[in-house]
Amino acid sequence: MRSAAFWMHDRRLVAGILIVGLFAAMAAAPWLFTSLDPAVLNLEGRLTPPSPGHWLGTDSTGNDVYTRIVYGSRTTLGTVIAVLAIASLLGIAVGSISGSIGGWLDNLLMRTTDVFLAFPPLILALAINAVLGRGLRQTVFAVALLWWPAYARLVRGQILAVRRQEFVESARVIGASRFRIIRHMLPNVIDPVIVRLSLDAGFVALTAASLSYLGLGAQPPTPEWGRMVAEGQMFLLDQWWVAAFPGVVLFILVVGFNLIGEAVGDRQDLQTRGSTATVASPAKEK
Repeated sequence: MRSAAFWMHDRRLVAGILIVGLFAAMAAAPWLFTSLDPAVLNLEGRLTPPSPGHWLGTDSTGNDVYTRIVYGSRTTLGTVIAVLAIASLLGIAVGSISGSIGGWLDNLLMRTTDVFLAFPPLILALAINAVLGRGLRQTVFAVALLWWPAYARLVRGQILAVRRQEFVESARVIGASRFRIIRHMLPNVIDPVIVRLSLDAGFVALTAASLSYLGLGAQPPTPEWGRMVAEGQMFLLDQWWVAAFPGVVLFILVVGFNLIGEAVGDRQDLQTRGSTATVASPAKEK
């Protein structure tokens, strides 16, 4: 009950869920928010300012900016989900094997993660994306390769912390296989991974949008916010709405993710401190 009350009264979490939930609804059912097609050309109505007919104006090809933002939420959120799913699963697998087996394999896997962590994130993502080619799938794979080492190190540290606990030793004594022991240890690393996912979502959205802005991500006519900003930058002085509104929407989404991440992270810290205090302060005997 106390935990439920904490979540319900954390304004950051509620605000973050409302923001991300709105964009998730747009991604799941864009036709509920607009009746226009995001890819139909209308050169006669190009670069018109915001009006009752076009709430956020039109772009250089006459497409409704609001409609493209709505459909672009599907591209952005889909990219975030795909990147975090690939990165976390790969990181959990590598971290679990590295932490539980140890030895030369541990050294090999950790030195591999060091190679990825040694380069500036965006530069590495640009290099990988340039090698793989332009496109949304290539961007997802490039950003996932950028993010998995952090999850591998996180999971490895958690595995090393629990590998000497009694339930692990008991499993070894009864002759459980190494795979079975790893499976029993994995529930102990889920909470830190969830916290990390909530904190990384906004940064992943920014990185993917940056690659699209540079022309390596989603390609026309697929609506994507970073690409929309890039297409509208040449009209920024006179037709400011073409680039401004996609940028503002991306900012709002990142703020929503960060609010959720901060709330989840603070809650995890409180739980960790509470459990540590309980262990460190035994009950006084009367």
